[in-house]
Parts: sequence; structure tokens; C-alpha cells
Amino acid sequence: MFPKPSPFLKTNTYEYESAPMVKPTGFREYDARWLFEKEINLMGVQALGLGLGTLLHEMGVKPELATGHDFRSYSASIKYALVTGLMAAGVKVKDIGLALSPMAYFAQFALDTPAVAMITASHNDNGWTGVKMGAQRPVTFGPDEMGRLRDIVLGGKFRYADGGGYEFVENFPETYLADLTNRPKIKRKLRVVAACGNGTAGAFAPKLLERLGVEVIPMDVELDWNFPKYNPNPEDMEMLHAMAAKVKETGADVALGFDGDGDRCGVVDNNGEEIFADKIGVMLARDLGKLYPNSTFVVDVKSTGLYATDAALLATGAKTDYWKTGHSYVKRRVTDLKALAGFEKSGHFFFNAPVGRGYDDGLLTGVHVLEMLDRNPGKSMADLYNDLPKTWGSPTMSPHCDDEKKYGVVERVTKRFQDMQARGETIIGQKIRDIVTVNGIRVTVEDGTWGLVRASSNKPELVVVVESPASEANLRAMFAAVDGVLRENKEVGAYNQTI
Repeated sequence: MFPKPSPFLKTNTYEYESAPMVKPTGFREYDARWLFEKEINLMGVQALGLGLGTLLHEMGVKPELATGHDFRSYSASIKYALVTGLMAAGVKVKDIGLALSPMAYFAQFALDTPAVAMITASHNDNGWTGVKMGAQRPVTFGPDEMGRLRDIVLGGKFRYADGGGYEFVENFPETYLADLTNRPKIKRKLRVVAACGNGTAGAFAPKLLERLGVEVIPMDVELDWNFPKYNPNPEDMEMLHAMAAKVKETGADVALGFDGDGDRCGVVDNNGEEIFADKIGVMLARDLGKLYPNSTFVVDVKSTGLYATDAALLATGAKTDYWKTGHSYVKRRVTDLKALAGFEKSGHFFFNAPVGRGYDDGLLTGVHVLEMLDRNPGKSMADLYNDLPKTWGSPTMSPHCDDEKKYGVVERVTKRFQDMQARGETIIGQKIRDIVTVNGIRVTVEDGTWGLVRASSNKPELVVVVESPASEANLRAMFAAVDGVLRENKEVGAYNQTI
């Protein structure tokens, strides 16, 4: 029998090489993330695979699964350890090799496999690893499935079965790219920066864009798991600034930036202005809303209030549903509501039938951005951006807070704002208009200025976002107010970036 995992084992010891280690906090709300070798070892990954296979049997899912891995020095090793555990549980595994997360999701359809397990740390720094899993295409696991998987793995409640197997699917990326490019080419002459941060997308994004008929300006597309310039994260201002500089240097029409596993896309316009993903979502919703009137869109609570107020979007008959942050939450909500698309401020975009299959794909997002430009031949990316009503918004800011403490902090912050509202207290000199607690707390005052605090689902951090449709001064005042409440909790550390 496979040993029950321990939460901690000291490296460079007999025990570390002879028993599985799995830190419980690695099981997040909608995927799994650990610091490799410090929080999980290879035997721990085997236990995870065995547990996942056990869960698939428990769920009554046909035990067939697609897997792939991102470009990090240790990702292939982790994948093969996971595969060992899956096979011991009787799962037939189809391995697509080095891949993007959306490529693995696509494999569920193209290879007719019910389940998926993609080895990726996404945009996390080197040292991190993780698994994005699902067993009901196109959705991925949420809290219920992740909680049950955690209980199986940590409790050592494994189910062994015969019938497991392994198959390597040769040249699957070509199948994926052929599917994405099975559409008319871009008619408009466009020069496009493809920024990949030396991550996995560098192997695929430039090829895709070239096949669409645009001129590609490659930027950091050479695969290098050291990430020598910056972490491939198009929500991080460092990557966005680098993209902006490249646009100004080359005179490109737009820059598209892809994260480490290719399920997110960031955009910089032709003036070198960095456009936050929620505003890109409004632009795409406007464009798609004209083609598909009366559509429903799902957005996360970190996103701009324009989805609910923009006159041009509302004129298409669009309805917008604000929902929990997290690719699994929004993906499932898009499926449940049969929405045309879902947009997260982080850059996870979910295009549903007839414009996608419902999962998040950064490369497909890039395609839709280019097709939007193609449908507006008289307008630049900056023109489309400037057509939006003006708001002042912050980047996603992330003060450190330990995994074991962050949810308690959010509960206290939520109660603090709710008490302020009950007592009729003001924030930035205004009454609190409404409070949304579907995911953390989003507090809005009378002029529409709002601030959000929630717990990160995949890192030891809180998430803070603020926006004002009134002024930059109110934006900064709201940030100061939110930060002031946060600082009442000594567990909250420094920000990764601020306004």
C-alpha cells in the first residue's frame, strides 16, 4: 500500500526519499499549488495522482485523462510522478507533452478524454508547481472536488485498480493550432507584438499569429525556465511596461502578452498604453454583443463597474453577472448560465459557443482581440479603448498574508465594513451605497467608487483592487481607506505593487 502523506519532511534525508510529503494548504479552491521540494516531493505527487484517480472512480467518470506540462525545469518530472499514481488507480493517460493549459483543455475534446490534469504553476514564480484538474469538460474542479481530493490524498484513502495505461500523443500542438486557425485570416494589415516572457507560450503564440496573417514582432519568445527578464504574468506591471516599450520602439498596432501556461492574455495599445484586462473585456463584450445581441456575460468581482453601466454595451441587450474570482468559478458560471463569454480582471477569458468551447485560452483571446480590430478598420486599439467611459482603476495589488491566516483576515475586514455601513459611517466622505460579499468584500460608495478585498486562491496573499468613475483622487482615497482597514490586522504584509 502507498504510504499516507506527511505534511512536512526534511530534504536530503532518508525519509524524504522514502515517503510522500504533501502540505495540506496546497489544495486551493480550484486548483493545487505547492513549492516543489519544500511543500511537496515526487512521492507526494504520486499520491496526488493516486488520489485523483480514486476521485475519478468515485465520481463515476470514465478513467481516461489528458495531461501535459509547462516549461519549467521540474515540470516533466512532476508530470511523470503524477502519471505513475494515476496508472496505479487504473487510469488511462494520454500525454500531450509540453503544452499550454488551454491545449490540455482542448485535448479533452479532441482526444475524447473526460478528465484533464495539467502540470503548471501558471504565473507563479519559479519553485512553484501545481495541477489544474477537471472531469467535466469544459469546467475544472471547484471547492467541492478539491476538498474531496484533499481528504482522499491526506487520508491515504486510495483505490487501486487494473487497466491503467500510458500513451504519448505525438505532435498534438499542431492539432491545437490547426483548430484555432480554422477561421478566416485577418484582412487588416496589423503589426502585433507577441510577448511571452520566455514562458511556454513562446513555442506556440508566434506560430498562431503568423498563420492568422498578421506581422509578428516576437518578444521574449525563447523558452527559458529561468525567466531572466520578468515572470511571464501579463497582470504584472513589469511585463506590461516591457510590452509598452516594445510597442513604442516598433510602432506596432497592439501587443499581446501571454502568461506562463498560456491561459491568460494582456493587451497594450498602439500608443503604448497598458489596458487592464477588465477594460479589454468590456471592449470585446461590446464587439461580440453587436454580433450576438442579448447575450449574457459573466465577470469577476475584481472587474470594472462599466459592465453594468456602459451605454454602448447595454444597447446590445447585454446582461452582466458579477461572480466569484477564479478561473474555475467563472468557467462554471459561464457554462451554467450559457453565457457568451466570461471575463476576469486577471486576463482569464472564457469564450463559449459559438465563439469558443467555454474554457480559458489566452491565445484565443488574442485572436478575438485581432478580429475585433479587423471589424473596426477605421479605429486603432487606442481609439477603441478611448471610446470607453473614463474610469480610474488600480492594478491587482497583493499584500502578503499567510495561507493559514488570510481567510480570517478577510472575514474581519468584511465585518468591519458591514459594521460601518450599519452605523451610517462614511468612506472617502461618502455613504456606503452597497456591499457585495460573493467573494471577499466589494464596498461601493455613492459616486460609484469601489474597493475590493479578497483572499488569493493560489498564493499566500490578499487581493486588493480599487476603481473610481469620478476621479483619480477618489481612487487614491479609496485605496487609503481600504488599506487603513487592512492595517488593523497585523497579519497583513507588504504589497507586491501599489498605485
